[in-house]
Amino acid sequence: MPFITHETKDRNVDIYFKDYGHGQPVILIHGWPLSHRAWEQQIWAVVEAGYRCIAYDRRGFGHSDEPWGEFDYSTLASDLHSLIEQLELKDVILVGFSMGGGEVVRYCTDYGTENLSKVALISSIIPLVAQKEDNPHGVPQKELDNIMKALQNDRVGFLKEFHKNFYNYEDLKDRLSEAQLHYDWSIASHASPRATIQAAKSWAETDFRSELKNVNIPCLIVHGDADQIVPIQTSGDQAAKGIEHNKYEVIKNAPHGLNITHKDELNDILLSFIKANVSELIAEGEHI
Repeated sequence: MPFITHETKDRNVDIYFKDYGHGQPVILIHGWPLSHRAWEQQIWAVVEAGYRCIAYDRRGFGHSDEPWGEFDYSTLASDLHSLIEQLELKDVILVGFSMGGGEVVRYCTDYGTENLSKVALISSIIPLVAQKEDNPHGVPQKELDNIMKALQNDRVGFLKEFHKNFYNYEDLKDRLSEAQLHYDWSIASHASPRATIQAAKSWAETDFRSELKNVNIPCLIVHGDADQIVPIQTSGDQAAKGIEHNKYEVIKNAPHGLNITHKDELNDILLSFIKANVSELIAEGEHI
């Protein structure tokens, strides 16, 4: 199986990845608490459109190493940076789903955008999940605390119910099989318990609002207006206001897991953005 080894001062961490196709590299960064397998419906579309598609497992998830150590966003972004360096990638397009949007923005903060062409935030947690006085539409702290308690006390039980809300299953049974719920539960339940909790703390507690200015290249923002996991008002709406060169697409009645339920709509939007000329995108102004 293909791995890159990220050498750190504490220990080496092996990061598992899949690498398909040729051409400009598109890196897909999965959400919590899944793995690269969540991108099944996008990988084939990106490759068949003529691009090199790389999807990797975040540390602690999928086939990647399960260190006990840090799961803060700078550490996670350093894993991404190591992947890009070791594969000698240039002119990269980063696509982050949900929690993966944090790696995208923190990468821009910690490593700059010189080696990037475009970025995309899909159902992303950017810029802030938690409810604050200046973020009234965020998730209340009590709800976040309850998630952490559930993960500690009955992680697999919590995950079984979580994905029903992830996909708005009761409302979208015509777009999603029950088998998909079982599949996701299997992927999530086999992730490192430590990583599952620590990564959840990262997406729940990190405030990226001051970092939005570091995303200074064309950015696609896609969110569902029926997202029950990451409310659109605290994520997509705010990201679109804070990122200078953005194209904001709202998919009507789409849940958090729109990469599955609305795969065709998402793929059309994503590929249109990937294929667009960068200079033309920037020339179109503040909102692409």
